[in-house]
Amino acid sequence: MADDIIRVENLVKKFGELVAVADISFSVVPGEIFGFLGPNGAGKTTTINILCTLAKPTSGRAMINGLDVVRQQSQVRRTIGLVFQDPSLDERLSGWQNLRFHALVYGVPVSVREERMEQLLRMVELWDKRYNEVRTYSGGMKRRLELARGLLHHPRVLFLDEPTLGLDPQTRNRIWEYILELRRCEGTTIFLTTHYMDEADKADRIAIIDYGKLIAMDTPENLKKVVGKDIVTVKTDDNGRAAEEIKSRYRIETRHDGDGLCFEVTDGEEFLPAFIREFGTWILRVSLHRPSLDDVFLKLTGREIREEEVTDTLKATMRQHGRRLRR
Repeated sequence: MADDIIRVENLVKKFGELVAVADISFSVVPGEIFGFLGPNGAGKTTTINILCTLAKPTSGRAMINGLDVVRQQSQVRRTIGLVFQDPSLDERLSGWQNLRFHALVYGVPVSVREERMEQLLRMVELWDKRYNEVRTYSGGMKRRLELARGLLHHPRVLFLDEPTLGLDPQTRNRIWEYILELRRCEGTTIFLTTHYMDEADKADRIAIIDYGKLIAMDTPENLKKVVGKDIVTVKTDDNGRAAEEIKSRYRIETRHDGDGLCFEVTDGEEFLPAFIREFGTWILRVSLHRPSLDDVFLKLTGREIREEEVTDTLKATMRQHGRRLRR
């Protein structure tokens, strides 16, 4: 659609024989918070790198604000902001100097430069620390400064790659207050990757990617309907016998969850008392919860979303590909 601020059509990225992004298509509308979920090695960062002009697709097309990310790289870069997963500040400079350098690179007009810098530093509560070297900042302060830097040139789209990874819950909540206020006041489109499901729940829509393929895309609530039922998790003194009893008595299939079993029921609050009273296998622990995005991911992919290492094959292939590019 013409109103889409991000449009991806049949995007493919290969590293040698390895397909990192496998023919994906999606769009994002202005002002939307769009979550991109998947474990490390699933293709999320590769997709973001293409959208941010840091990598070229093997085939397919991607547009940002009507601009082609391959043919119009300079224009695309001026319309986006990016907060990297890894720190990218100059720690020998002050917070103020880091912002000033970014403003110069992006051509922020002198007439509004310092006013905008002050506004953002106050927003992220770093105004009093603006002349301190960044190496003296805490991890949360650095993340907030990176967020301010990404917003300095008024981007139409802000890419956040694991923006709160490793931060304490209080700092995470504060950063999300800034992000939501930014969207409310300026209508900025947010493209987010995260491992935290409570953050993903803040998105208007979520795309789940695994092994380079888009396997689902919808609102958080609609995705949870994929699971649909309540989740019962039970640990017994004999999980094998328990699984057979649950299957024969209730005609329900179970799956392993850590050192226990989990299965789905229509009305967990009504089911659980009778289950505990009548079950023949000795129950050591039992719990009940509504479907979450973790459950959605587990159901769709057969594994949990968590920190995972990129496979040695992928890393070796990317390094080899990088050496060929430099030649």
